[in-house]
Amino acid sequence: MKPPAIEKLLLDGASGAIETDLTDPGDSRVAIALIAHPHPLMGGTKDNKVVTTLARTFHALGCVTLRPNFRGVGASAGVHDEGRGETDDLIAVASYAKSRFGDLPLICAGFSFGSYVQTRVVERINAHQLVLVGPAVSRFKTGTVPEGTLVIHGEVDDVVPLAAVFDWARPQNLPVVVVPGGEHFFHGKLQILQQIITHYWRQP
Repeated sequence: MKPPAIEKLLLDGASGAIETDLTDPGDSRVAIALIAHPHPLMGGTKDNKVVTTLARTFHALGCVTLRPNFRGVGASAGVHDEGRGETDDLIAVASYAKSRFGDLPLICAGFSFGSYVQTRVVERINAHQLVLVGPAVSRFKTGTVPEGTLVIHGEVDDVVPLAAVFDWARPQNLPVVVVPGGEHFFHGKLQILQQIITHYWRQP
């Protein structure tokens, strides 16, 4: 399959430019997928392989996809703000997408630190679905999430232990999809990650 054409954008945020990659399936679009990358101080960017896998998967499902760089990463202005300003920036990117493509359902997806930021985003704006991959619940104070949130975690994650995710999910009666043998960055498991998201896809 030919990879989708990527539109390179510099969007307006509270701290200046937000560098964002966008793909658009065209007239077949059914939703907007906003995808957040792992911790910028640990090398996380919009080009992380888990993030790009999420983008390809959602694009194939008919979503406009947007992958912004957090503050201080690449051409994005500002400095790391421990999730606060990053939340504002994701909301700004979502607002841009809605203004451009209309009031399509919004999918908020994130990997690791990006998952934490997306849990903050959905406290402030409505989303059709929240998808959390390798959520860093042992590293950031992560609150409860909406019913129907899809949580995917690696069995042998050495950054965020699976037990910590169960401890966070249990009081919410929140299911967790476990990738056998998967570690934090899902080495060798990206195809399985894609299959899980496609299987659990909630058609808007």
